[in-house]
Amino acid sequence: MKQQKIGVLLVNLGTPDSPKRSDVRKYLKEFLTDGRVIDIPFVLRQLLVRGLIAPFRSGSSAKSYKEIWSDDTGSPLMYHGLELRTKVQASLDHLIKSSEEELPEMEVFLAMRYQSPSIKDTLNEMKIRQFDKIIVLPLFPQYASASTGSVHQRVMEEISRWWEIPNLSFINSYYDDPLMIKTYADAGLKYGIDKFDHILMSFHGLPQRHLKKASKDNGCNYCLSKPDCCNTIHEKNKFCYSAQSYATARAIAELIDIDESQYTVCFQSRLGKDPWCQPYTSEVLDEMAKEGKKNILCFSPAFVADCLETIFEISDEYQEEFVEAGGEKIQLVESLNQQPLWVEALTKMILKNV
Repeated sequence: MKQQKIGVLLVNLGTPDSPKRSDVRKYLKEFLTDGRVIDIPFVLRQLLVRGLIAPFRSGSSAKSYKEIWSDDTGSPLMYHGLELRTKVQASLDHLIKSSEEELPEMEVFLAMRYQSPSIKDTLNEMKIRQFDKIIVLPLFPQYASASTGSVHQRVMEEISRWWEIPNLSFINSYYDDPLMIKTYADAGLKYGIDKFDHILMSFHGLPQRHLKKASKDNGCNYCLSKPDCCNTIHEKNKFCYSAQSYATARAIAELIDIDESQYTVCFQSRLGKDPWCQPYTSEVLDEMAKEGKKNILCFSPAFVADCLETIFEISDEYQEEFVEAGGEKIQLVESLNQQPLWVEALTKMILKNV
């Protein structure tokens, strides 16, 4: 019997090709004109992004990217993504060789939702390989329409044009995956939890209207119906980004042995004036400083690879704001990057979908 071939597509958000303003502007245009990111009518969205946001925001964003860009490895997000792809491939190869069962041949690819390597080009490369099945694994632990949903939609748009469509498997979320949670927890524990006055679990922000839209689409209208609707996860909010974020935070808190009074869930990277998931990280840090807290340990469990939002936004911008408010130090807990437990977690997720 012919051995099956399976293609695995890892997808992260994306990064400019360089920190030059022209490349950053190009990236912002593709990113922010996505209707799942800025969910306003097409024409208005194009005018807003191409006429205002991208031209004006690209300058400051380019300066920020220059702060994190490495002469040797370039973009941290791209570097960690490529290394992760290599290590997951090696992990799968080892399992295939050592397993007593006959496992299919598996090949791992990396794509970015925005810019290069594009989903379109990567899928075309996969099409030539004639895989019997393709597993799509977005590198976002918590589901959001603007991240995982956008990746799934883009993949389906491309594959719908193929004359021969293979079996497809889409991984939706893995916010409570035990190995992933342990990787985050271990990264934080090495700093010594008792040394800090408080712990932050800072997730990427999302407009509240996105949460409400998803809840309405599911037919339950549960979202934001009460102040603590995200504090527990259940049938009505199991797909909610905020509820999944709180569940991730609780799982990490349990492993590092802290109670609810010792940590705060918050949300960063707000864009625009509309209300986003709250509380906002910047406001929480300001309150911490006013309360006399000097040292904060900050997890970023929405990011599986260190990037602009972790290395620069937390360690630089928020650090500066915290000091100005009276605090002293925000210690960033590094992302999952290429940690062995994270590679093992992804390997097991892939095998479950084989």
